[in-house]
Amino acid sequence: MTTQDRRVKRTQQLLVKALIALTLEREYDKITIRDITERAEVGYATFFRHYPDKDALLRDVLDAVLNELMTRLPDLSAHSDAAIVGTLLFHYVEEHEEVIRVLLRQSSSSLVQEAIAQSVQNILRQRTARPESPVPLEIAAYHIVTSSISLIQWWLQQGRPYSPERMGIIYRELIIQPTSNVAFALDNIEG
Repeated sequence: MTTQDRRVKRTQQLLVKALIALTLEREYDKITIRDITERAEVGYATFFRHYPDKDALLRDVLDAVLNELMTRLPDLSAHSDAAIVGTLLFHYVEEHEEVIRVLLRQSSSSLVQEAIAQSVQNILRQRTARPESPVPLEIAAYHIVTSSISLIQWWLQQGRPYSPERMGIIYRELIIQPTSNVAFALDNIEG
């Protein structure tokens, strides 16, 4: 890695950390690029060498989280234990709590809505519909994604009262198994 690459990476990390810290303090819409650059201790013009606006910076944060989650979590397939997947998910949330809180605060933003749609598409690629199911596959996938987000929000708002392992079991029992039993073909249902 060249010195230039390291400087770019370092500047981007400073901007990300500044955005996260500021968003934890106040509403995202009230944060200016000037606020971000002052907190990061980088020049105002430097920001624009890396990002066209603060939404692009937030998109970078969201993309990094989603990419890391996709590499850490096994596919939710018939051969994976949903409790293990859930445990890995909640360990990730615990390790990256500040970033997750920032993203959850932006849950109505178009960036997060795009991420939800992408996650739904991932589930649809992994699953087939149960014949004669009263629940369309698209709705079941959307339910899994949005229910998972709600469960994560609750867990963080309550101060993480249960371990990630316990949350993994809750995730399986409350979200994955009931939805799978109703909507997914038998060869897609976890045991």
